[in-house]
Parts: sequence; C-alpha cells; structure tokens
Amino acid sequence: MAKPARIRLAGTIAATVMCAAAATEVAAQTPPPADSIVLNEQLQLGDVFSHQTLNVVDAQEQVTVSTSAQGNSASGAVENGSITVQSDQDMRGDSVATTDMTLGGDTYGIVNATTQAQGNYLAVSAYDADLTVDANQSNTGALVSATSQLGEDDARLLGGAVINASAISNTVAVYGEGSTVGGSIDQSSSATVRAYNRIETQYIPAEANVSSQAIVNAVQVTSGQTSGQNLAIVQTSTGDFVEAESSANSGNAWDLAARARASANQAVLYNQGGSVVVESSQDNTAFVRAAATTTAYDYGRAEAHARGVANELSVGNNDIYVEIDNSQFNSGGVDVTATFSGTNGYDVYVGADAVGNSVTGYACSECEGYLEARNSQTNSGDVSATANTTVAGSTRAVITGANAVGNSATFYVSRPSH
Repeated sequence: MAKPARIRLAGTIAATVMCAAAATEVAAQTPPPADSIVLNEQLQLGDVFSHQTLNVVDAQEQVTVSTSAQGNSASGAVENGSITVQSDQDMRGDSVATTDMTLGGDTYGIVNATTQAQGNYLAVSAYDADLTVDANQSNTGALVSATSQLGEDDARLLGGAVINASAISNTVAVYGEGSTVGGSIDQSSSATVRAYNRIETQYIPAEANVSSQAIVNAVQVTSGQTSGQNLAIVQTSTGDFVEAESSANSGNAWDLAARARASANQAVLYNQGGSVVVESSQDNTAFVRAAATTTAYDYGRAEAHARGVANELSVGNNDIYVEIDNSQFNSGGVDVTATFSGTNGYDVYVGADAVGNSVTGYACSECEGYLEARNSQTNSGDVSATANTTVAGSTRAVITGANAVGNSATFYVSRPSH
C-alpha cells in the first residue's frame, strides 16, 4: 500500500495548505482524495530591505557573512504520492540587500560573503511521486538589488575569499527523483535587477573569487533516475535593465578572479531516466549588461570573465527522448565587458560573451536518443562583447576572447560523459 503524500511548505508572507487527513473516526472511514493539493497565494506590497555592516581588524579565523532580502517565498515536497501545486506570487515592492565589509590588517581564515536579493521564489520537490506545478510569478516592484563591498587599502586576506552577490526577480526551482514533473510556469517582471560586487585589498596569497549574478526570470528543473518532464514555460522581462558587475582588486594576488553574469530570461532543464517535453516562450525588452574587472600589480593567476544573455534555454536528457518547442524574442541591447589591468605576473584570462537569444538541446546517444526541436528566434537589439587587457610589465601567458552572437541554436545527441 502506497504511503500517503507528505507535504512541507514554508512561506515568508502567506501559505495555504489543503490536504485530507483522518482526524476523526468518521473521517477515517472516508478514503482520502487521490491527489494532495497545495494552494499558495502571496502578495507583497511593501519594500524589503536587509543591510549589514562589518568592521573587523586582524581576524584569527574565518569571516562568514550572509545578507538576504526576500519578497515572497514558498517551498513544498511530496513523497510516495501525487501532488498538485498551484502557486500565485505577486511582488510589488523593492527587494534590496547590502553588505559593507571593512577587514583591516591580517585575516587568517577564508572570507565567505553572500548577499542575495529576491522577489518571488518557489521550490518544489517530488520523490517517487507525480508532481503537477501551476506557478505564476509577477514582479512589478521598482528594484531587486544585491550589493556587496569589501574595502580597505591594507586588507590582507591570507586565507582567500569567496564573495558572491546575486539578484533575481522571479525564481522557480523544481526537483524530481523517480517522479514525473509536469505543468506550467509563467513569470513576468518589470523590475530593474542589479547585482554589484567589489573588493579592494593589499595582499591575497590564496584563491579569491568575486562573482555577481543578475537574472530577471529563472527556471531550473532537475530530475533524477527514472523521471520525466512535461512543462510549458513563459517568461517575460520588461524592466529598464538587468545588470551584473564584479570588480576584484589587489596589490598582490596569487589567484584572483572577477566573474559577472546577467540574464533576462533563463530556463535550465536536466533529466535522467525518462522523456523531456518542453514548450518555452521567452520575451525580453530590458537592457542587459555584464561587466567584470580584475586589477593587480603583481599576480599569479588573474581572470576577468563576463557573460550577458537576453533569452536562454537549455534542455538536456540523459535518456532517449527530447522534444523542444522554443520561441525567443529580444529587443533589448546586450553589452558585455571584461577588463584586466596588471603589471607583473604569470597567467591572464579575459573573456566576454554576449548573446541575444540562445537555445541548447541534447539527448543521450548510447540510449539511441531521439531529439525533436522546433525553434524560432528573433533578435532586434544590439549585441556587444568587449575584452580589454593591459599588462604594463611582464607576464607568462595571456588568453583572451570576445564573442558576440545575435541568435544561437545548438542541438545534438551525445554520450552521457560528453
């Protein structure tokens, strides 16, 4: 006999859960409904702010900082049953997270700092179950912003650093294991989305990674063994702009990297052990900007990489069948810049990638995979990629690249290891 569905739900604003339960002797004699159901409706009208200031001198061990601002959030899971999740999330205020760090003298442990700002967030998981998702997310607030800054001219980060800033207007994350996942996801946003990350230091004798990510609408669906997906996705971005910027600066750095990624609409689906059928429509009018800057007088390895994409769809299946019906329209500009400046060192890597519309689909060749794709892409916005590299003294290797593409479509059948 199958176990009853188990539901877990958490929401920052409001969450309504409806499920059958045998609460009395009479109710116990009544068979429960075949499907569990979650009805979630969330409305955020005001602004959400989170700010943190850190001022530390000569920290002997690690420094860990986390700052987050969230409008609407809900999560749920089902095991050994079936569930229908109907979710309607409406964000009408700003979501702003800010982290200011001053680390003077020697910091011996690693510095971990994460700054996140989100409008609407929905996460649903299924284990040996059937999951149906009907999700609607709307963000009409003015701003979703995550800002992180670490600044002190004499800062010595002896243990290295991992500094992240992430701003996402709408997010839907779905996971299935031994399950079928189906339904529809509709996301729309008119908010400005911005992620900014910067560090100023004197000395970093370890790895230091400074990264920023800004996404207007994001969908991620991942399924494990013997799972399948059948989804319809609609994403609309109409804000003024979406921007990600990272700046990593040090007098002497052993392994220093600045990475920035900006996307208007992004949908990533991966599956194992079943079929994947997806109908996707992405429309963007916002300006997309990504910028990464790395500077160091002396350096071992230095990297600056930026990527900007207006509309992006990736569908992969480590099994037999993939069917894609894709439609992408972009009229917003895409501007990407990666910059490095240094004097003496070893290896320099600089890359800038700008894309108007991008779709990738693949299936497993060893499974005698079959892929069927219908693709329509229209880009009327300017797409620009620029890489700037300056070495004033001497260096061992310099590897740079700048790539700009209006419409990109890649479909292939390959082995799982490839």
